[in-house]
Amino acid sequence: MIGKLSIVATPIGNLEDITLRALRMLREADLVAAEDTRRVAKLLNHFEISVKTISYHSHNEHKKTDSILDKVEAGENVVIVSDAGTPCIADPGFLAVREAVARGIEPEVIPGVSALTFAAVASGLPVVNFSFFGFLPVKKGRRERVLEQIKSEARTAFIYESPYRMEKVLKHISEVFPPETKVAIIREATKLHEEVIRGSIIELIDELADKNWKGECVIVISPEVEEAKPKPKGNKYENCNS
Repeated sequence: MIGKLSIVATPIGNLEDITLRALRMLREADLVAAEDTRRVAKLLNHFEISVKTISYHSHNEHKKTDSILDKVEAGENVVIVSDAGTPCIADPGFLAVREAVARGIEPEVIPGVSALTFAAVASGLPVVNFSFFGFLPVKKGRRERVLEQIKSEARTAFIYESPYRMEKVLKHISEVFPPETKVAIIREATKLHEEVIRGSIIELIDELADKNWKGECVIVISPEVEEAKPKPKGNKYENCNS
């Protein structure tokens, strides 16, 4: 009898954010394929779950995907998790899902925390239509092309960034976008030092000039500047006493 392949979202910081369903899947698993076995070990130990783990990340997923799916076809329950958050969202997992579907295996997706959805709510910027770009290219020319694309689309965009490049990326954003462009930065979401910073890009460049960045960040850019709404006209009796 065929086993089960589960794609499980895990907390991005606060362990209390894990779902009951995710815990059940981890307890029922024969194997957990994790982006970082050390990270998942902390999660499993916290909830007193004993299960075999193997590494499964962007550098080895092409080699290991077939063997993982072989185990599922042999009857094992395999769970795939990333470092934190939801697999496949700027994290490994897509290849396993694609190849599983090709084999006729329907992955079971256990939703949960994602830095993207957290930022969408916390940013305070319009998200009726938005784009997600993951991590920006390292090379300035390629990064500029992506920023120009965000600017041309005129809808809120979400990008991930490491603390080591925050100063450089914010400066680059200020060079591409008008100074009044609204930006939000979500840092260390759900963790002890969680921080949400909002303002125009020109304000943030000044405010954060000497900031010592720590922890992963989500940068939210809203290219369209909201126009001030005209004040409603009162009727001719609004200043009269009744």
